[in-house]
Amino acid sequence: MLIKKPSKRFIVGLDIGTTKICVTTGEIGKDGISIISVNTTPSFGLKKGIVVNIDSTINSIRKVINDAEKLTGRMISEVIVGISGGHIKSYTASGSTIIRGKEVTNEDVEKAIIAAASINLPLDREIIQIIPTDFILDGQSRIKDPVGLSGRRLDVNAFIITGDSNSIQNLIKCCKGAGLEISDIVLQSLASAEASISPEEREAGIALIDIGGGTTDIAIYKDNWLKHAVVLGVGGNHFTNDLSFGLRVTFQEAERLKILNGDILPSAQTMNKEIEIIEIDGQNRKIPQKYISEILLPRSEELLELIKNELITANKQGVSICGAVLTGGASLLFAFDRIAQAILSMPVRVGYPEATLKKSKFINGYSGILNGLQPEFNNPMYSTGIGLIIYGTEVFLPVKEDDIIEDLSFNIADKMTAWFKNTFRRIGGLHV
Repeated sequence: MLIKKPSKRFIVGLDIGTTKICVTTGEIGKDGISIISVNTTPSFGLKKGIVVNIDSTINSIRKVINDAEKLTGRMISEVIVGISGGHIKSYTASGSTIIRGKEVTNEDVEKAIIAAASINLPLDREIIQIIPTDFILDGQSRIKDPVGLSGRRLDVNAFIITGDSNSIQNLIKCCKGAGLEISDIVLQSLASAEASISPEEREAGIALIDIGGGTTDIAIYKDNWLKHAVVLGVGGNHFTNDLSFGLRVTFQEAERLKILNGDILPSAQTMNKEIEIIEIDGQNRKIPQKYISEILLPRSEELLELIKNELITANKQGVSICGAVLTGGASLLFAFDRIAQAILSMPVRVGYPEATLKKSKFINGYSGILNGLQPEFNNPMYSTGIGLIIYGTEVFLPVKEDDIIEDLSFNIADKMTAWFKNTFRRIGGLHV
């Protein structure tokens, strides 16, 4: 029997991707965040992260939600949704306010952010998230937490993430059509970052590269702030399409070959290893491993060059980074991380949630660390879903500034996340 009124600590993340739809359920306790279940189903109705068929998308969402409800024994009615797609665009903006009292208050910060959010956007754009990147007090920049400091004028530089209004509303329509309410919408790369990169990496400078089925999401962090975000219209499905065309096999067979035999740089010993494939006409034949590698390598290089261009753009804007973290299903292609390290000219690793979240942060007495993540969930393809759960802790927990216990891994970006979300809703965020 399904529980009609789940605990307030029960959080559900819905990752609606081009290839798969993933529902992750989690629960927050004093000892950490427990991931209860991860359910996936093939995604029908999306192309490059954008809904192209409402009914097919609704049916896919309903199926995976039903599976998650059966597995957890809970009724799911509210979700945090990850969003991606080539329609995502970001803008930089600034706002300021005059300090009325002797010290900066939360209200002063809110006024500065509201001013930054008041930029003129095209009529077809809708704000998804507003993320501060720097506070300036009386001309003094690089202030992470201005509250309590004395000054006369507070300025804020902010990163504003927007999406095409129709694309966003179609996504919302699909969720509502499946009987779900949306508590928040989060850029998928930011959700993946929650589960894939550490506070130390955010401070030093890191690029989170989330390779999904239809898109590749990039989020660049420096000094614990988001500095750059972009969505590329190339993803894991392009690898599959190349294999399908080059080997004359169905898309499903190409996907199977990619997962089982997607070695981009085979050794001399395995290069001529014979692999059995099923052609479009149903005939079986054997090919050497190098045929698959010769198809995957050029696509890998093309994608990584596009990523490199974005890192160069960020560098020209004064954002220097010391490494990159790969996540998403396509990051598991054999040797892809080695090619990435060579092309990007920096250290590269594959992001596994369990390995990343070693330190704990505390919000209202609750630990923010993953608590005993099951091995089958510790996979880069689930980074967005798990990240949505972690991101949602600040939404569902009654966070008050006085209740926050700080430790070495806790920074102002974490501390103010919930407050920014509430501010965003008050100043007119997404209409969900």
